[in-house]
Amino acid sequence: MAALPATGTSSPPLLPASHQPSSELENHGFFAEEQDRSLSLIEKGEVEVKRSYVRNRQAVLSGAAYCLCSCSMVLLNKLVLSGFNLDAGISFMFYQNLVSVAIIYTLKACGHITTEPLTWKLVSIWFPVNLIFVGMLLSSIMSLKYMNIGMLTIMKNLANLITAVGDMYLFRKQHNLQVWISLLLMIVSAICGGLTDLAFSGIGYAWQITNCLLTAGYTLTLRKTMDVARKATQSGNLSEYSMVLLNNSLSLPLGLGLAFLFNEVDYLLSSSVVRSSMFWFVSTLTGFVGLAISFTSMWFLKETGPTTYSLVGSLNKVPISVAGILLFKVPTSIPNLFSIFFGLAAGIMFARAKML
Repeated sequence: MAALPATGTSSPPLLPASHQPSSELENHGFFAEEQDRSLSLIEKGEVEVKRSYVRNRQAVLSGAAYCLCSCSMVLLNKLVLSGFNLDAGISFMFYQNLVSVAIIYTLKACGHITTEPLTWKLVSIWFPVNLIFVGMLLSSIMSLKYMNIGMLTIMKNLANLITAVGDMYLFRKQHNLQVWISLLLMIVSAICGGLTDLAFSGIGYAWQITNCLLTAGYTLTLRKTMDVARKATQSGNLSEYSMVLLNNSLSLPLGLGLAFLFNEVDYLLSSSVVRSSMFWFVSTLTGFVGLAISFTSMWFLKETGPTTYSLVGSLNKVPISVAGILLFKVPTSIPNLFSIFFGLAAGIMFARAKML
C-alpha cells in the first residue's frame, strides 16, 4: 500500500530575516525605535533628577556653612568688643581682613588655590562694591558694640524688607502676599523690641539701620558686579577665592586710613587690651571665621539668589539670639523677649513664604 501524505499541523520553517515580508521588518524597526526613544527619555529624566539633586544639595550645604560661620562670627565679635571692652572697631576690622588676606596668599603659595591677578581694571570695577562691603562691616561692628545680640538680630530683619523691594524694582521679581505680611510683622517686632529694650542705645540703633541699608545694597549689587568683573579677568572667570581676596585686600588701605583718621592707633598704643594673649587669639580666630563667612556667603549667593541669601540669614537669627541672651547675660524683660521671638517667627514665616 502506498504511504499516505503527511497531514500534521507543524508550522512551515521560518524564513531568514532578509526573506521576511517587508511589513514585519517595518514593525520590528518601529518598535525598536520606540524602545530606544523610551530609554533615551528615561536616561534624560535620570540625568535631570541627578542635576536637580546636586543643585539642591549645593544650596543646602552652602546655606548651612553660611549660617554656622555667621553665628560664630557674631558671638566672637561680641566677645572681643564687650568681653575685652575694645573701643577700636575700625582697627579690629582691619586686623580681621589682614588675617584673611594672609591666609589666602599662604594657600595660594602652597598651590592649594588660584586667584586672578589684581589688575587696575578689575580693581576699578570692584572698588564701588568694596566701599559698601567696608561700610557694612564697620556698621555691623559698631552696632554690635552698643546693642545686645537679641535686638540686633531683630533689627537685621529690616535688611530683608529693603532687599525684597530692591529685588522687585531691580530684578523684576514679584513677591506674594505672605511675603509682605511677614515683612510687616518684622517691622512691628523691631519697633516693639526697641520700645521694650532695657539696654536701648540710640547710637547702636542708628548704626544698625545703616547696616541694614548697606547689607541690602551689597547683596543686590554683588551679583551684577561679579558678572561684569568676570569679563575683566584673564581667564574670563572669577572664583570665590579671587572675590574674597579683592574684598579683603581693597579694604586694608581704607581701614588703615580710617583708623588713623579716628585716632584709633593712639588708643591701641596706650591700651592694655593689646597686651592680652587671649585677646590676640580670639581676634585672630575671628579673622579665620571672617574668611570662612566670605567664602560661604559668596558660595551661597551663587547657588541661590539675593532674597534667599537674606531670608536664610533670618532663620539663622534664632540660635544667635538665644546664645547671645544666655552667654552675655543680657538684661531683658518679658515684653522684650516676646518681641524678639515674635520677630524671629516673622523671619521664619518670611522664609516659608519665599518658598511658595
